[in-house]
Amino acid sequence: MVQNNIIKNRRRYIGINFVLFAVLFLLVSFNKEFIRPIYGHTPIIGIITGCFSNFMAAYIISLFPIAAILSKNIKIQKSRYIFYITAILVFSVLTIEEINPFMGASEVYDIYDIIANGLGIFIAILTFESFVKKLIVKRLK
Repeated sequence: MVQNNIIKNRRRYIGINFVLFAVLFLLVSFNKEFIRPIYGHTPIIGIITGCFSNFMAAYIISLFPIAAILSKNIKIQKSRYIFYITAILVFSVLTIEEINPFMGASEVYDIYDIIANGLGIFIAILTFESFVKKLIVKRLK
């Protein structure tokens, strides 16, 4: 019985992360194929559409551990530790890739992409903290 619950939970985590990855892929592709060609030539919108993929990658990849963290009875402090370490690692890898491309996603260094990475991580932290707040309220009831 416990084994079945573990397998169900793992499948659920994989499913949630697969959906998150699909959303990331679709949003980045939509931005690249439709939004960027139309609005990319304007100064401010061009910067935003150019940085959108970095923002979404930082945001969504940072959300990957949330399903596993929040579904288990892990202490709040430990879950925060796991999430924040993951967020720092995601930011570090994306920033290093921006400065010194090694995955082929980036072609030129752009400070706006690094800012978008940081903003994506910040929004992911806010999202995580809102889930933690709901979890705390749920545990108190």
